[in-house]
Amino acid sequence: MNIAAAANETLAHNSNLLVYSAMAVYTLAFLAHMAEWVFGSRSKVGRTAAALTAQAKATATVSVRKAQQQGATAVLERPEVITKPVAGSRDVPDGPGAAGGTEKGDLYGRIAISLTVLSWALHVGGVVTRALSVERAPWGNMYEFSTTFASVAVGLYLLLLALKKNVRWIGLPLVTTVLLDLGLAVSVLYTASDQLVPALHSYWLWIHVSCAIISGAALYLGAVSALLFLFRDSYEAKLAAPKGKQPGAFASSVLERLPSAASLDKFSYRVNATIFPLWTFTIIAGSIWAEAAWGRYWGWDPKEVWAFITWVAYATYLHARATAGWKGRRAAWLGLIGFVCYLINYYGVNIFVTGLHSYAGV
Repeated sequence: MNIAAAANETLAHNSNLLVYSAMAVYTLAFLAHMAEWVFGSRSKVGRTAAALTAQAKATATVSVRKAQQQGATAVLERPEVITKPVAGSRDVPDGPGAAGGTEKGDLYGRIAISLTVLSWALHVGGVVTRALSVERAPWGNMYEFSTTFASVAVGLYLLLLALKKNVRWIGLPLVTTVLLDLGLAVSVLYTASDQLVPALHSYWLWIHVSCAIISGAALYLGAVSALLFLFRDSYEAKLAAPKGKQPGAFASSVLERLPSAASLDKFSYRVNATIFPLWTFTIIAGSIWAEAAWGRYWGWDPKEVWAFITWVAYATYLHARATAGWKGRRAAWLGLIGFVCYLINYYGVNIFVTGLHSYAGV
């Protein structure tokens, strides 16, 4: 018995070391991503922005002249400004550094991805070792949920990169958020490795909570895209505006290297629409588990209420896009509201509200 306890403590200690090591490498990845954006924001960005503005105005002028020649009424609309690909056919093909027009910026971006892969491997090692230390699912309290959540979010990002998706622009906000999440986990939410209360000894722990983690990680990526869309859309509006309302040099150096607003909007919608069925199943699985553990499917526990509110928020988002044709800023705000509901369900309910789900403390 004593040998087994010592082995568990050793594994738990190794898990902590791996998590701290992952944080150190994530910090290096953060610095590399920062270097990518800095070295990718040189003079070519400003020239590209000016060229795009001139191209948009020329396109609008030609459209007006053609309409006048055909005797039609000319209707001026804001031209859609799309980042000019540097190489290949993808929108901002190789990430922020390459979009900025410098090989050095692109090199730092590739270094950042390599460091992210290494830190993710250490991160996953910490999560798995934590699970082995108690021989159960590694999400029995807020510390374990937070560390697992962050590892899944990074894993989804790396999976999209492996599938040749143009998502390197997520790298900097993702790594920044992961560092904040892990910092909060190890300093405020940390809970020593221990066994679960009897109510959690169920195979539904693996099903229900794992689905909640995967859903939240994907919704996070959609929320980042929606937030960046709001900035990029404002930037494109200024590019198409009269000369006196042109964006400043800093805005151009940063926002020019993001995908177009239309691409960001589409990415956010696809992520949210793809993961919504899994979030729906998460709530259903939780209800089935509640019936087995507490003898009822639904009891309006605070956790259940906010899970349902989150579901309603994303259902409204998808319904508005499908039926009312909502796109752009209104849809982005709806998506962000949905993710805020998810965060309230996790942090707010778990820390400040007492309910049937308050069984593991933090």
